[in-house]
Amino acid sequence: MVFESPRPARNGDRGADASAERDTPAYERPTVGLALGGGGARGFAHIGVIRTLLQNGIKPDVIVGTSIGAVVGGCYAGGKLDTLETWARGLTRRGILSYLDISLSGSGLIGGSRLAAQIEDALGDTQIESLPIRFAAITTEVGTGHEIWLTRGRMVDAIRASYALPGIFPPVALAGRWLVDGALVNPVPVSAARVFGARMVIAVNLNSDILGRSITLTGDDKPSDGGDKPRRGLGAIFGTERAIKRQFVGDTRRPSIPTVMVDAFNIMQDRITRARLAGDPPDVTVNPRLGHVGWFDFHRANEAIEAGALAAQRTLDLIQEASAALGPRPAPITPPVG
Repeated sequence: MVFESPRPARNGDRGADASAERDTPAYERPTVGLALGGGGARGFAHIGVIRTLLQNGIKPDVIVGTSIGAVVGGCYAGGKLDTLETWARGLTRRGILSYLDISLSGSGLIGGSRLAAQIEDALGDTQIESLPIRFAAITTEVGTGHEIWLTRGRMVDAIRASYALPGIFPPVALAGRWLVDGALVNPVPVSAARVFGARMVIAVNLNSDILGRSITLTGDDKPSDGGDKPRRGLGAIFGTERAIKRQFVGDTRRPSIPTVMVDAFNIMQDRITRARLAGDPPDVTVNPRLGHVGWFDFHRANEAIEAGALAAQRTLDLIQEASAALGPRPAPITPPVG
C-alpha cells in the first residue's frame, strides 16, 4: 500500500511549465475529475450522478473518493458499478442487520468484516494501480490527523480504511498506520482530484441539506421507564446485540448514542466541507437533496440513486459551460496578407 499526502500538482492549474510555447491539445475537452464526498447511505446518490454523467458523454479521467465516495468511486473504476447498484437496490431493513457484526470488545460498534467481504466479492484482489483510470481513497491517520491518500495496493483495503467511521467501524491498519474515515479531514476531496491531474473538477456534496434534520438510528418508540428485567448469560449478550442493531435501523423521538455520534459527525463534516470548498472550490458542485435519508438508511438506496441522478441532471448545463471554458482553445485565425 502506498500513501500519498498533499503536494504540488501536475495539472492545468498548478505546476505548469513557465513557457510561452503552445502545446498541441491532447484532448478536445479538459481532463475531468470526480470528487465524491462522504455521507453514509446517502452515498448511493453517487451511483445516480455517475450514471447521468456517463449518459451525457461526461466520462471521468480521475476519481477521488472519501468514505462511501471511495466505495462507489472504487467500484466504478474497477468496472463493478452494476454489481454495486444491484446489491444496493436489493437492500432491506432486515438485510442490513445481517451486515452488522456487532463487536462489544473492539474499537468500533461494528466489526465490519461482513461488509468488507461483500466488497471483496465484487472487487477481489484488484490493485489500485491496475485500474484504467486514476483513483485515490482519502483516509485520516489516527494520532497525527494527517490526510492520507491511498493510491496503490488492494482496493478493498483502501476502501475499508476510507469508510472506517470512528466509533462505528474499527480503524484499519495499513503499512504501520492506523487509518479511519477520510471525512474527518477532507469530506469532499476536490484538492486531491486536482493534484491527480483533473483540470475540471465535479464535486458531489452529499450533506448540503442535512443540518436541522436529525438522523434516525434508534428503535425505542418511547423513553424507557427503567422497568425492564435485566437479562443474564447468553440472553444478555444476544439481547444487547439485538438492541444495538435496532438502534441503527429503527426510529424514536429520543436520540441514541449512535444518533448523537453521527449527528455530531455531520456537524463537523458540514463545517469542514464549507471551509475546504471555499478555499479550493470545484468547477461544478452537484448537491443531491438527501436530508431525508439517514446515515444508515441503506434500505433507501433507490431514493438516494434517483436523487443523485436528478441533481446531476440539473448541473449538466453548468458542466458543459465549464468544459468549454477550461478545454483547449483553437489557435487564433490569422487573416491572409495581401
